[in-house]
Amino acid sequence: NVRHVRQITKAMYAIAATQVIQRKRALWAARPFGEESAKALARLWTAAVQQGLEHPLFTSPDLPTKALLVVNADRGLCGRYVGDINRAALRFCQQHGEVRLLLGGEKAYRFFRARPWIISATYLRLYERPSLEHAERILADVLRLYRQQVGEVWVVYMHFRGELVQRLKLEKLLPLEVPVGSTEELILEPALPQLLTHVAQLHLLGRIFTILLSAKASEQAIRRQTMKAATDNADELLEKLTLLYNKARQHAITAELADIMGGAEALREGR
Repeated sequence: NVRHVRQITKAMYAIAATQVIQRKRALWAARPFGEESAKALARLWTAAVQQGLEHPLFTSPDLPTKALLVVNADRGLCGRYVGDINRAALRFCQQHGEVRLLLGGEKAYRFFRARPWIISATYLRLYERPSLEHAERILADVLRLYRQQVGEVWVVYMHFRGELVQRLKLEKLLPLEVPVGSTEELILEPALPQLLTHVAQLHLLGRIFTILLSAKASEQAIRRQTMKAATDNADELLEKLTLLYNKARQHAITAELADIMGGAEALREGR
């Protein structure tokens, strides 16, 4: 029944619209931490470069294998969202060959489970309400892979630029690429290597958390657009079906009236 489907799509539109507002607020609140941690990390890395220090999070291990974190949805009915992300992830895997996958969302897992690439971690039903605990779990898996099995870690997700604009993004997580700034005298406690490790991991944690929030906001924004289009299509279809029904009913009534008039005329002629 078209009316029942319309009721469902309209309700899903309302839910998605509310979710977009909530996720957008959380995303805007999280962004200042990422900006400030990036500035602090740049200052520390500049000091490390000046002292001739190296750090494993800033230098790629000599390993050909790459890791890809795929941030996708657990549910459907969100238009291009699922397909765009899965296709981008597939292209990355085909281009680079040896890839370890970290799959976020049921849709990513179902897409890749029968394909030849190794799935190192899955995060199902994780993104309804992204939290720092979710980001910490992902970061632990990312660091484990980076230290032992892969030379680079990438992420593919849908970046939220606004309620009407979402862009597919493929970004490198590790090794960290931080610009070296101007010379600056720093008094550091504890020592620079330990402090650099701590700040780098905090920066990565904030970045992953922001990615989860951005992805979820994008998913709900696209779902809202999809449900709005579905509701509008249902309204248009209902209008057409109502018009067809009224025409058919009018023809049926006209035919019945013609039969009645014909019968009445026959009775008059038979008298």
